[in-house]
Amino acid sequence: MIGCLCIHGFTGEAKEVGPLTDFLKKKKGWLVYSPTLPGHGSKEGLKKANFKHWLYAAEVATQELLKRCDKVYVIGFSMGGMIAAYVASKYPIHKLVLLSCSAYYLNPKQIIQDMKGWIIEGWRGELSNDILYKMYRKKIIDTPMKATIEFAKTVYKTRPILKKVKVPTLIVQGECDGLVPPRKSAEYLYEMISSAEKQLYYFKNSKHYIWLGEERENLLEIINHFLEN
Repeated sequence: MIGCLCIHGFTGEAKEVGPLTDFLKKKKGWLVYSPTLPGHGSKEGLKKANFKHWLYAAEVATQELLKRCDKVYVIGFSMGGMIAAYVASKYPIHKLVLLSCSAYYLNPKQIIQDMKGWIIEGWRGELSNDILYKMYRKKIIDTPMKATIEFAKTVYKTRPILKKVKVPTLIVQGECDGLVPPRKSAEYLYEMISSAEKQLYYFKNSKHYIWLGEERENLLEIINHFLEN
């Protein structure tokens, strides 16, 4: 049996990576697990959790899959990508996938472009239907400052372990990402990871949540090809 651990991003929940896990669950003989990290799912919960809780939760999930499965793949989105890399540096997993991984974070230029678009949509009365706007708004309103500091600690603490990652790795990054500086973050990951087999893909028209964009099918195809071969 193949086990696949999918780790969501900061302030997200398991359903954040739902489109991806739904796709993977269709595979025969795959055990797909996507836990919600400690404290995530509520503003009060985020006030109590810290980065050590998040790393520990990912480790426990990995250990469980390693016990039950012949092979284990780990997929991480955004902050979850840094946690996934941490897991890959410590445990004998077989493949690693990093999506919009936040080795660095906040891309001011793209945020400005997104805000311009939201202003126009607001004038047209279309803003309430913009999924990306809703996600950004939720992150801003529902995120305690303490949790933001813990997010920064997660990135800071996991960067040094990237050089210890030696498993085959796929890095995927949208070029219109407003939360992660696309080239800076993806190229840093590619350079730091020690794996002899690593691939880097950019999606020209995709934002942070790649699977919500027009290039979704291409993304799933690339992930599927990497994991199956």
